[in-house]
Amino acid sequence: MDIGEVSRNTKFLINGVPFAVEDVKFVKPGKGRAMYYLKLRNLFDGTTRDQTYHSGDKVDEVRVSSSEMQYLYKEGDNYVFMDNETFEQHSVPKGLLGTKSQFLKDGLAVTVSVMEGKVLEVTLPKFVELAVVRGAASTKTDTITAQSKMVELETGGILAVPPFVKEGDIVKVDTRTNTYVERVTTKK
Repeated sequence: MDIGEVSRNTKFLINGVPFAVEDVKFVKPGKGRAMYYLKLRNLFDGTTRDQTYHSGDKVDEVRVSSSEMQYLYKEGDNYVFMDNETFEQHSVPKGLLGTKSQFLKDGLAVTVSVMEGKVLEVTLPKFVELAVVRGAASTKTDTITAQSKMVELETGGILAVPPFVKEGDIVKVDTRTNTYVERVTTKK
């Protein structure tokens, strides 16, 4: 593929390692060939790097397939997902999930990107609803000083929530920013 065809989210190989383009800047100097400044994310380890290409340079495009999968269970430091169509199971290391792992609930539907049988990325739904299982009790003085408190979710994740959220409440969480959105239901 010609470097001029590259845009955000394009995936290609550099020395056998897949990268996703996060940002593209095109510069046409007064003399010489046009240049492309790319910000790339390594799909194996998540690190980023900057790379410069000249117009006319070629890159090897990556064939990545994405499919709907279901989270099954945690096994050691790995998380197991099942493809909803083939029922094939994929084991994903915790390092690949990062902070997203604290929002994985049994049966949660996710999108998994796979290249040649290797999982590259797991994308959770934008929002998940989880129960609060433990949290500090709020007192009247808390509203003067603290605007949030830390609670433990049913998945073991820790989340900052407003003082009125209590144990047993169901809260909506934004998985992109790891933040509280709203209380969905209240414990009676």
